[in-house]
Amino acid sequence: MTTSIILFYILLLIIAFLYASVGHGGASGYLALMAFFSFAPETMRPIALLLNIFVSFIAFALYYRSGYFKWNLFWPFAIASVPAAFLGGLITIDAGLYKKILAVLLLFSVIKLLGFNAQKKGSFKEPNMIIAILIGASIGLFSGMIGIGGGIILSPLILLLHWADMKKTAAVSALFIFVNSLAGLAGLFAKGFEYKNEMGIMILIAFAGGVAGSYFGAKKFESSLLNKLLAVVLIIAVVKLIIT
Repeated sequence: MTTSIILFYILLLIIAFLYASVGHGGASGYLALMAFFSFAPETMRPIALLLNIFVSFIAFALYYRSGYFKWNLFWPFAIASVPAAFLGGLITIDAGLYKKILAVLLLFSVIKLLGFNAQKKGSFKEPNMIIAILIGASIGLFSGMIGIGGGIILSPLILLLHWADMKKTAAVSALFIFVNSLAGLAGLFAKGFEYKNEMGIMILIAFAGGVAGSYFGAKKFESSLLNKLLAVVLIIAVVKLIIT
C-alpha cells in the first residue's frame, strides 16, 4: 500500500467524522478529497453516493435516538427530492461543468460551516409545505446529478428559514441525505454502474468515522470549531476545482 493511498484513507476517516458530527453524509467532502487525489470524474459520483448512504444512515440513527428527528419537517422535502434525485442520477454532464457545479455547491458548505447563516434566537416557524416540496425537488435533482445527498444545501436553508434548530436540522438532513443518495445511486445502477472491491475498504473507513462523528456530534460536543476547520479544507477544494 503506497503512502498516497494511506494518506487518502486517513483523510477519508477524518472527513466522515467531521461531516457525521453535524448530521451529514460527507459526499461534498469525499468529492473534494477525490478531486485532490485526481480520481476520474465518472468514478467520483458513485463512490461519493455509496459512502454517503452508510455515513448518513448512522448519523440519522444516533440523532434519532437522541430525540431530535421531526417527521413533519422531513417528509415535505423528501417526497419530491427522491424521484428528482433518481432522475438526476440518470443525467450525465460534462466533466468541466461537473467541477464548476461542484465548486458552487461546496461554497454552500463553506457558508454554513463558517456560520454566516447563524440562526437568530427566537421562536421557530412551521414549514411551508409548498416551499419545502419545491426546495426538495430542486435539491434532489442536483444531488443526483452531482453525487451528493443535498444536506449541504438543505441544512442552511432550514436554519435561514427558522424551521428548526441545529440539532433537529442535523437529524432531518441526515435522513434526507440517506434517501437522496439511495435514489441517486439507483439512477446510476440503471445506467450500468459497476461496484469495485476497493470501494468496500472505503465504506468501512467512512463508516467507522461516521459512527464516531455521529456519537460525538449528537451526544458530546458543539461542532463550531470543527465546522470552521472543515470550511478551510473546502475552500481549498473549491479553488482547486475552479482553476483546474
